[in-house]
Amino acid sequence: MIKITLRQLEILQAVARCGSFSRASEAVHLTQPAVSMQIKQMEGFLGTALFEYTGKKIQLTEAGYETLRSAEAVMRELANLEQSLADLKGLKGGTLTVSAASTASVFAARLMAMFRDLHPDVQLSLNVVNRETILRHLSENTSDLALMGTPPEGLALSARAFMENPLVIVAAPNHPLAQVSDIPVNRLIKEPLVVREQGSGTRGALENFFIEQRLPFRPAMEMNKNEAIKQAVEAGLGVGLVSLHTVQAELASGLLCVLDIDGFPLKRQWYLVQREGKRLSAAAQAFSELVLEQAERAWIAPLRKGGMAQTA
Repeated sequence: MIKITLRQLEILQAVARCGSFSRASEAVHLTQPAVSMQIKQMEGFLGTALFEYTGKKIQLTEAGYETLRSAEAVMRELANLEQSLADLKGLKGGTLTVSAASTASVFAARLMAMFRDLHPDVQLSLNVVNRETILRHLSENTSDLALMGTPPEGLALSARAFMENPLVIVAAPNHPLAQVSDIPVNRLIKEPLVVREQGSGTRGALENFFIEQRLPFRPAMEMNKNEAIKQAVEAGLGVGLVSLHTVQAELASGLLCVLDIDGFPLKRQWYLVQREGKRLSAAAQAFSELVLEQAERAWIAPLRKGGMAQTA
């Protein structure tokens, strides 16, 4: 029988995912020599190399791919076992891990708080990360569920829409357009536009809108965080596209206002996402039901046509 430990399988997954021993060592909280030693030990047990080296890069050998597939299968079965044992306990124990897009962080935290009030014995974990990391968490089965915008097609994911996600153009309250109603959309292209990075769901929605309007899309600045967009807009560097759910505090305090531009807000949806075919634990199933039934309670956005440029 092959004497490989679960910890070694985790290390193998980390090296394959990170593409280097140094980055994998950070991911698994070991030194690089310790990671290298564990891989060499595995190769000794199996009698074959798991990685090959091309310059400074490493990649899996054919045997490495087979071992990785088996490692992933073992981890999935252990996760299923953990969920089955949690089901035996009902909601008097167990864990729930949720990944949420940064734009969903506020109402995600509120939903977790609502869930904690109902099920105080469940151990909760909320990871607020970017879109790419959410998809990786789902792929690696390290999150039970995710709260995010429209998931990409072609992946083995199951997604259910649970709430509208209006995208709005925000500006500093002293912006010349702050008190103007029914602003033509072609006026928008004359303003310095601050948007998220390429690959972002909000940016993609704006790009598609510009294509539909036959307008050129020429952003003045790109930011990889919504907080950075808000700060840039507050500083007067331009106008920005954000989810209305990310700017409630700034609107209430008068730091930002929503511009009343024709065609806005852009209507998108928030989705509850899981791996296709994943068996949900009792805790994850209860949280799914809470999201689908109570999300609007966790967030009621005060969006009013004709008063969108008001700051409160």
